[in-house]
Amino acid sequence: MNSYTAISLAEKVKCLDDFWSPKIVASLNDYHVKVVKLKGSFTWHQHVDTDELFLVLAGKLVILFRDGQVELRAGELFVVPKGIEHKPVAEEECHVVLIEPPGIVNTGDNPGPLTAETDAWI
Repeated sequence: MNSYTAISLAEKVKCLDDFWSPKIVASLNDYHVKVVKLKGSFTWHQHVDTDELFLVLAGKLVILFRDGQVELRAGELFVVPKGIEHKPVAEEECHVVLIEPPGIVNTGDNPGPLTAETDAWI
């Protein structure tokens, strides 16, 4: 017998201990669906081989680019094209869903203190 259980994104976010540390909540074909809490300023980085989808659940997220920016509020999403350098910033706590392939390092081509464990489930 199959188990059909909804995933509560709000409940999953409550389980997150650290900011900037995405955790997988589901897989979809060859992609992971992740939740993450953001607060403060992230590092400039890019993902050379993949696009990155940001869907804001709560709060406000600004994604900076070298030539502009996009502001996202709850219910809005943006796809950062592969190879585009960007820097997410959340002045207040923000909850976000990310959709990306397995193995993606959150800091892309710029590893450092904010680099999180890859492919960790919650």
